[in-house]
Amino acid sequence: MDTQQIANRYVELCRAGKHEQIQEELYADDAVSIEAPGNQGGPLGNVEGLAAIRQKGRDFMADVIEIHDSWCSDPAVGGDWFSLAMSIDATYKSMGRMPMAEVAVYKVRDGKIVHEQFFYG
Repeated sequence: MDTQQIANRYVELCRAGKHEQIQEELYADDAVSIEAPGNQGGPLGNVEGLAAIRQKGRDFMADVIEIHDSWCSDPAVGGDWFSLAMSIDATYKSMGRMPMAEVAVYKVRDGKIVHEQFFYG
């Protein structure tokens, strides 16, 4: 798959709530995940490798009590990169109900996502 196809598949699975399937299908084993500046520590901080990215996702979802709403934009693709705007309104064990929005940027190499980076405030 090329970058546009991967971006489209990502959006399709994201909108269906199939986040683990996104990682299984679209991520390289050596992918990295980078959090927003100032939020790079803690259990959901920067990680390297698909196993660590999967665990990071599981840890995030373990804190979720209920998802009230979520959405994912259409992708913007440029070369080997694509970006998405995403939002989730959820109730968390650790924070109560909190809406969050972010821009996520992804790099594709050899038909797989190798880099994800999140920007939020």
